[in-house]
Amino acid sequence: MDQEALKRLERLNKLRLTEEETAAMLDYFQMQRRELESLHAVNTEQVERMVHVMPMTNIIREDKASQPFTREELQEGAPESYDGYWQVPRLVD
Repeated sequence: MDQEALKRLERLNKLRLTEEETAAMLDYFQMQRRELESLHAVNTEQVERMVHVMPMTNIIREDKASQPFTREELQEGAPESYDGYWQVPRLVD
């Protein structure tokens, strides 16, 4: 990235960088470019591509509806209930 490209980014993002910040950003982008170039220099022809670092498998189960809890069991955890429904404090007047 050069000075002109950074100025365009400043205008697009409505930023005002000081001279020190501009120098720091240019140094940062230069460092990033060097790191990317060093990665491109590595021969990876014999390396198999991968999407995930760890192997991933899908665990597929039968998709069927079930009711694991009864209404009464769920209402046991409610602070208060009335007529079969949870009662909560009023939030809006």
